[in-house]
Amino acid sequence: MRVAPMTSRFLDACRRRPTDVRPVWFMRQAGRYLRQYRQIREKHTILEMCKRPDLAATVTLQPVELLDVDAAIIFADLLLPVVPMGLKLRYAAGEGPVIDNPVRTSDDVDSLSTANTDDLGYVGQAIQVAVRALAGKVPVIGFVGAPFTMASYMIEAGASRNFIRTKKLMYSDETLWRRLMGKIVDVLAPFAHLQVTAGARAIQVFDSWVGALGSDDYVRFAAPYSRALIERIRSTGAPVIHFGTGASGFFKELHAAGGDVMGVDWRINIDQAWMDISYRSAIQGNLDPVALFAPLPELRAKVHELLKRIAAQGLTILIIDHDMAMVEQVADYITVLNFGRRIADGTPSEVLRHPDVITAYLGEEHPALSR
Repeated sequence: MRVAPMTSRFLDACRRRPTDVRPVWFMRQAGRYLRQYRQIREKHTILEMCKRPDLAATVTLQPVELLDVDAAIIFADLLLPVVPMGLKLRYAAGEGPVIDNPVRTSDDVDSLSTANTDDLGYVGQAIQVAVRALAGKVPVIGFVGAPFTMASYMIEAGASRNFIRTKKLMYSDETLWRRLMGKIVDVLAPFAHLQVTAGARAIQVFDSWVGALGSDDYVRFAAPYSRALIERIRSTGAPVIHFGTGASGFFKELHAAGGDVMGVDWRINIDQAWMDISYRSAIQGNLDPVALFAPLPELRAKVHELLKRIAAQGLTILIIDHDMAMVEQVADYITVLNFGRRIADGTPSEVLRHPDVITAYLGEEHPALSR
C-alpha cells in the first residue's frame, strides 16, 4: 500500500516543501510528564498500554490536544517486534526492558521467527483509532527501531553501557551477524508497512544505540541493514525520518544509509549537519533537552540561536530530543515570542490565555513558544 496524500506542514517539511511555520513535535511527547498519562499508567503496565489500541490511541492524542503539536507519534515501544520473533520481553522497575532469552548463539538466531508480524496488529489498530480521532488535523508518525539498535537489545538482554556482547558477536562471527540483521530487517519492514497501511503518514527509524559504533564499524556492520530497511519503508511512499543518537562523528555515513529527514541530536552543529548532507534531506533537530534545566535567559538564548541557524533553511522540523519527562521540571514558566518580541511571560495558566500562544511553537512568521 502507498500512503495517501494529506495536507500537513509537518509532511511538507519532511518533503522539503515550503511551510507557513516550523512544524514542531517532541520525542516521547506522550509520556509521564503529562498528568493524564500518569493516571492511565497507574492502572496499566507499559505492555498493556501498548497492546490495548484504545489506551495507546488515547495516550497518542494527549499531547496533540494539550500542546497543539504538528504531528502525533503513536504510543508504542521499540521492542514490541521481538515478541513475535520468539523473545520474552518484560519491563523491570528501575531497569527498563529486559529480554529473558537473549540472542547469543547460532541456534538462537535460527530459532527467531520472521513470519508472525501480524501479531503486531494491535499497533495498527491503535493507529487507526488515532487517525479517526484526529480527522486530518495532524498526521500520525509510526516508528521502528533500526537494525543495529534492535540487535543490541536482543543480544545484551536490555540496555547496555558498553555493548560488549554485541560487539563480540559482531567481530567474531560476521556471518552470524549478517543472518541476525537480515532477520531483523525482515520483521521491521513489514511492521512499518503495517503501520502505514493503518494510516501512519511517516515512519521514524530510531537508531538509539548507534553512537556505540565508530564510523568504520557503522559502515560495515550497521549501514547496509539500515539502508535495506529504509528502502523497503520508502516503497510505501511515506517519508522516512532517520534518527541516530550520538552519530555526529559519522553523520555523512548515517545519511548515506537513507532518509527523507535526518534527525540530529544536540551533539552536532545544525549548520554542519546541513553541509554534511549537502542539503539533500530535511533536518529534524536539535535542542539539547538538558538545556531545559538552564536559567531562563540562557535557555532563551539557546532557542534564539537555534532559530537563527534554521531561519534561512525553511526545511527544519524542530524537536526537543528524547526525554519529555524533563519538561515537567520547567513547565511552571512559559515565555512566548513574536518576531523576537516577548508577548507573554508567566505561569502556564496566565500565558495560555493569550489566543496566539500555541498556534505555532517556533515559527518564523508566527508566535513562538519556548519553555
